[in-house]
Amino acid sequence: MSTEEHFPDVVIKTWERLKKEAEEAGYHLNPDRVFTLRLIQGLLENEKRYGYWCCPCRLSFNDKNKDIDVICPCYYRDSDVEEFGACYCALYVSDDWIEGKKKHGSIPERRPAKFMRDGYSETPAPPSSPGPSSLSLPVWRCKVCGYLCARPEPPGKCPVCKAGKDRFERFM
Repeated sequence: MSTEEHFPDVVIKTWERLKKEAEEAGYHLNPDRVFTLRLIQGLLENEKRYGYWCCPCRLSFNDKNKDIDVICPCYYRDSDVEEFGACYCALYVSDDWIEGKKKHGSIPERRPAKFMRDGYSETPAPPSSPGPSSLSLPVWRCKVCGYLCARPEPPGKCPVCKAGKDRFERFM
């Protein structure tokens, strides 16, 4: 009997979906399948507890607005994967990490200490700068991956990283 047989079907099915989505977006899930299944199980448990996928490697405020930056995929994933080859919890990894070109080890916490203490808070908008004020539609930016789109409302789901509508900010 393999260790995997101890995981509920929902965890295995979620792994299959995330693997497909990650690879479509240019990422990989950690190839240590049991480790990855445990992380996914933690995400699903946090979804039951809090109603959202708070990173299983971080403490939650049980307040979506305060945790929004650490909802998987978190705002720090891309920077971590780029610099270290893996995100903070090592769910998402790069080719270099898989091939051993990037050292496997602890990833420093990018989340500002203020957010760890008080929860996420929006950065004040910069003062208005001269620019294209004649745009017919607002431009929305995904705070997870940086995807930009011009439309009346942000998309329900980011086509790049699959983050929800609430992870977009008005960019222009």
